[in-house]
Amino acid sequence: MSQPTPPFLLFLPALRLPLLSSLIILPHLLLEPGSIKEVLWVVCVLVSNSSSSVPNFLKFSFLAPVQENDCPEPKSSDVAALSTRSAAYGVGESPLRSHRHSWRQQIFLRVATPQKNTETNERGDPCLEGGRVCVGQVGVGGSGDSSIRVVPEERTKRSKEELRELWRKAILQQILLQRMERENQKLQASENDLQNKRLKLDYEEITPCLKDVTLVWEKMLGTPARAKVKFDTETIHAAVAQGVPRQHRGEIWKFLSEQYLLRQTVPSRPPANHTPYKELLKQLTSQQHAILIDLGRTFPTHPYFQAQLGAGQLSLYNLLKAYSLLDPEVGYCQGLSFIAGVLLLHMGEEDAFNMLKFLMYDVGLRKQYRPDMIILQIQMYQLSRLLHDYHRDLYSHLEQQEIGPSLYATPWFLTAFASHFPLGFVARVFDMLFLQGSEVIFKVALSLLGSHKPLILQHENLESIVDFIKTTLPNLGLVQMEKTINQVCQMDMSKQLQAYEVEYHVLQDELLDTPPTLNQQQRAAQLERTNQSLRQQNLDLLEELQVSHARVCSLESRVDALAQSEAQLREHVSALEEEKKQLFSTVTRLQDLLTSLGIHATPDGHALPSTL
Repeated sequence: MSQPTPPFLLFLPALRLPLLSSLIILPHLLLEPGSIKEVLWVVCVLVSNSSSSVPNFLKFSFLAPVQENDCPEPKSSDVAALSTRSAAYGVGESPLRSHRHSWRQQIFLRVATPQKNTETNERGDPCLEGGRVCVGQVGVGGSGDSSIRVVPEERTKRSKEELRELWRKAILQQILLQRMERENQKLQASENDLQNKRLKLDYEEITPCLKDVTLVWEKMLGTPARAKVKFDTETIHAAVAQGVPRQHRGEIWKFLSEQYLLRQTVPSRPPANHTPYKELLKQLTSQQHAILIDLGRTFPTHPYFQAQLGAGQLSLYNLLKAYSLLDPEVGYCQGLSFIAGVLLLHMGEEDAFNMLKFLMYDVGLRKQYRPDMIILQIQMYQLSRLLHDYHRDLYSHLEQQEIGPSLYATPWFLTAFASHFPLGFVARVFDMLFLQGSEVIFKVALSLLGSHKPLILQHENLESIVDFIKTTLPNLGLVQMEKTINQVCQMDMSKQLQAYEVEYHVLQDELLDTPPTLNQQQRAAQLERTNQSLRQQNLDLLEELQVSHARVCSLESRVDALAQSEAQLREHVSALEEEKKQLFSTVTRLQDLLTSLGIHATPDGHALPSTL
């Protein structure tokens, strides 16, 4: 009669319980006497159903899955081995008892019985839980039935504490494996981050940063509580002019923004919405369709943004969506995606969002993205006036062909040159933008047009001139790009830009004379539009006045510091002159003393004894 199978084992193969949870159940089974054989059944089922991550002491190299109706024929070598082991037992041992075994018992016998005599001799007879079960001789008659012989125990039974310790070690090993798996996942994520960083910074540097300059930047970036420390302006300007290390560019932009805010005595108008970036990502925006359309148009050749809805495009979408919710007046405007894209290439999403807020509100770029586009019109007028004052012949040539700045310079201002120029050049423009503000775009535009003036003058029609400015001009060489950046570092046109803006408003007021043919309603509507425009201009002028006042205060404090430094230097010079007089008198006295002693000094200071 076959041995009955424990009831709870019938469900284990179907349930396929995880190894770790089963390990927690097994120690409770060990507490009951006589449950050793049931535990062995559980071990067999667990090992056959577990993954490769089980502890080493539960792995059997000879374990193979067996079908339910599969009864393999015993090989001759196996029969001989079994017969040898059966005959080895002496008199007095338990008699053989023939049993018809179920397929579960056959699995158990396969696992518990050694396959080779050499292994038995070396390791001793296999025992599980202090007992040993062997296969006897195969019955005669070809039935294929085996016999079970209960071998007397040669080892002492493990105590409950030892068994608990054994399973505790198994659980700890499984926990260690899972922990190692998590560490491997973290390592893989770190490698992916490094690969993404290399992919983002895949552009040619315009101004190579020397090692000494890199050390200067690292020293400033490593200053404790640097957000509250005001560094010397000349030192920062010199460092930016000499180059910015590409691997630290994102951190340096944050550092420059901190210094910009420290120098600004009158704070700019902050956004009305103070919702954190992660909360903004959970909301919906009405600008979603426009943002999605422009994702594929933003840096289409850069590998980080090439993949449709890849990591780059998804980050760009999140950033533009969050800003459209933060600033409903601007929402989303074409060109803003390039500004956000350049920031994302050098920092993470949340840092890029903060830097985008800084550029839009503190630097003042958001004014050119407002729906009325008035500031953009003013910028076009200011650029024309700069060309008129600095490059009169080029201005006349463009006017003769009826080419205004709006035909070629609009994307320069809306994208900060990022839509047409190489990324290495754009990164240098952003370096200056974080340092000096929005007037950098005027400086770069004027420098580019002025340096290519002879080539532009060679073209005689509108199409060729616009095509040259839009396609040939952005492909200038590295030497010309570096020359342009060096010119920008030396230019100062803030006063001219302010004067041109006032001039624009005066000319606009002169053109607002109301014709007498308008009726009362039309005249009221026009006056309302004019009034609204004047209000906006007043707000802009008030903001500029605050900025100018802050600049004046900064210059005054700088003048005071220079005056104090000059006074200290004058005192130092006076002290040195007094010391010089004292030394001169000492030398005179020494010479007189030498003369009185009859010693004459040579011109080189050596003393010679006088000849008698």
